[in-house]
Amino acid sequence: MWLGEEQFDFFEGVFFQTLGRSVEVLEARFLVGGNVNTAAQVFSSEGLFFVKWNPEENADMFEWEARGLDLLRSTEAIYIPEVIGYGKYRDKTYLVLEYIDPVVPKTDYWESFGQSLALLHSHTQSKFGLHFDNYIGSLPQSNTLTDNGITFYIEQRLQPQAGMALYKGLISKELYTKFQKLYQRLPDLLPVERPALLHGDLWSGNVMVNEQGDAALIDPAVYYGLREAELAFTTLFGGFDERFYDAYDEAFPMEDGFQERIPIYNLYPLLVHLNLFGTGYLSGIERVLNRF
Repeated sequence: MWLGEEQFDFFEGVFFQTLGRSVEVLEARFLVGGNVNTAAQVFSSEGLFFVKWNPEENADMFEWEARGLDLLRSTEAIYIPEVIGYGKYRDKTYLVLEYIDPVVPKTDYWESFGQSLALLHSHTQSKFGLHFDNYIGSLPQSNTLTDNGITFYIEQRLQPQAGMALYKGLISKELYTKFQKLYQRLPDLLPVERPALLHGDLWSGNVMVNEQGDAALIDPAVYYGLREAELAFTTLFGGFDERFYDAYDEAFPMEDGFQERIPIYNLYPLLVHLNLFGTGYLSGIERVLNRF
């Protein structure tokens, strides 16, 4: 769907504010994207850009996304689009990125992707979390620095989302109590590893193929966490090709029993989807809690 003059004026104002000079917008069209923001492919006198924007309720969302993209890009482990700029124009906040024009994946796409993610996960720091908070979807994500990865997973991931779900009436007090019981068991169920730099929202919808035929990651919810949580997340909503997991495991071997732990890690994204989209995700959460 192509956009009209009002949107053109918005883009030209955004580019002037971001680049510091007048930029002529030639064409623009809406892109099918996520459930939070509006996005467009913008053809201009300065080249092709990806622009997304939303009302200013979550005014800092794009700042934290930009900082997360820059952090991931600085590792040079995997392709991340360049941040051109972010800010506020009129009554909207915006983010301008390099536009990725997808092509056919190269023949060793999945193997290369698995190796690149393993390299990203090799980047570490002394504590779990991050020096700034951010968002997953439109929900705030706390990244308070924590010494222990399992404690971080409980206190900064499961507890806030379970509490939100209880407050919104999406889960019962009985189910909330089951979460409390699970927290007590997690130190015996999950391995302790060093903090790994994670994309944080890694599913097929946040992976593109760049012009070289390699994987490119978008829409992160970055933090240093348990790398098994990231790999578990990739199995939701269709999962990735088996060659991806084999290549990852060869580059950065997993501890035995990972397959059995996947449902525990996926409680977090399932809770996020429950709080964003409703009770269609409740049965999956109940199955995990009843099992563990």
